[in-house]
This record gives sequence, structure tokens and C-alpha cells, in this order.
Amino acid sequence: MSKLYYSIGEVAKMFDVNASLIRFWEKEFSLIKPKKNKKGNRLFTEKDIENFRRIYELVKEKGYTLDGAKVALKNKDVKTTDQHDIIAKLEQVKRELNKLKNDL
Repeated sequence: MSKLYYSIGEVAKMFDVNASLIRFWEKEFSLIKPKKNKKGNRLFTEKDIENFRRIYELVKEKGYTLDGAKVALKNKDVKTTDQHDIIAKLEQVKRELNKLKNDL
């Protein structure tokens, strides 16, 4: 990810869900706070997208209820978030190393 802000359509496409689910989760989970432009369009940051990733993993992949996901996020009982962070950082390092290799 390299942009400062992502539209709701871009975020929905990242997770292969409808924009309505993004809006719903925004209302259900207080940790998602998109900025809004003058037209009222939502602009999501990378932090918002990471929070969506955590929610998506809990609800869609692990089968948590919304209330269960809220509790898990509040208690920071989500070890997989650390795994996502590690994987993302390793992928970034890999890209940089491949770029250096190609430049040689």
C-alpha cells in the first residue's frame, strides 16, 4: 500500500466484499474512523485498512460474532494481527531485496 487514502470501493475490492459491509463495520467498530471529503465520501487510511483486515479475519475467517470480535479486539487477544504485520514487513523487505537484485 502506498497511497495516503483509499476510497470505499478500493477497500471493498481489497477484501472482496460489498461497500455496504464496509459501511456496516465502520458503524459497528469504533476503531474504524475514515476521513470524509467535502462530498462526504469516505477516505480510509492504511491504519483503517489494517483494522478492517483484523475484523475480516476474526469475522469471516475465524467465525467470530460481531460482539466476539469486538471483545477480542478490545482485549487485544488477536495474535494473528502480529502475524499480518510480520508478513507485510517481510513482503516489503522481499520487494526491496528483489529491486536491489534487479538493479545489480
